[in-house]
Amino acid sequence: MNKDKLRIIKIGGNIIDSPSLLTEFLSDFNAIEGKKILVHGGGKIATDFASKMGIEAKMVEGRRITDEAMLDIVTMVYAGLVNKKVVAQLQATGCNAVGLSGADANSIRVIKRPVKSIDYGLVGDIQDDSVDTHTLSIFLENGLVPVFSAITHDGKGQLLNTNADTIASSIATALSTSYSVSLIYCFEKKGVLRDVNDEKSLVTEIKREDFDNLQREGVIAGGMIPKLHNAFDAIDKGVCEVLVGQASDLKFVDSSQFGTRIIK
Repeated sequence: MNKDKLRIIKIGGNIIDSPSLLTEFLSDFNAIEGKKILVHGGGKIATDFASKMGIEAKMVEGRRITDEAMLDIVTMVYAGLVNKKVVAQLQATGCNAVGLSGADANSIRVIKRPVKSIDYGLVGDIQDDSVDTHTLSIFLENGLVPVFSAITHDGKGQLLNTNADTIASSIATALSTSYSVSLIYCFEKKGVLRDVNDEKSLVTEIKREDFDNLQREGVIAGGMIPKLHNAFDAIDKGVCEVLVGQASDLKFVDSSQFGTRIIK
């Protein structure tokens, strides 16, 4: 039996920061036919809010250290300000969106990340059974478009900050048993670039061994490292395709003109 196509699209904080780019992106997102889910970040806005309140933002390898004060900030920004602005703008395009954190409808329940070499604080790790696929399918089958912020919960009343790329990958993996899933990471660059300052240096395909080599060469660094780890994990667990590309190119997502394709 053929599965319905489902697109999980993750949008980065740099696009969220720009009203004009966000408006263009959400218009293109609305134009995509069929079932879809949007996952968003909002890191720079949270960092700006934290700075105004005298709270230092700490990052390690592209991942945020989240203490109690920073959790309050990211919850207000991700699940509140950014999520509701995105949902309101989608409604204006005619897209019937519903804004969610992982706590809503118990849709993503996680565990607090154990302390190893780094204490990430109040950060949630997603397990194989974290995503409630039944609830998400109800939304999708009734014509609603879930819009997820990067806030989850542990089922015991504790909210936790969870990497938005990981949320997108985990939702895609969980729903791949029921749908033919494409996972699409949208940010400000054309895709993975050999030279970050040269848009013409696009790497059109990356295999696992290419990823290891590019990481050693320093071509892939910072926040792109966990993004591609999540991409390969999704491919390994049944997601049909993973693409990394520019938000303004979303209209070309069904053509060979869009970004970098992650393959086995």
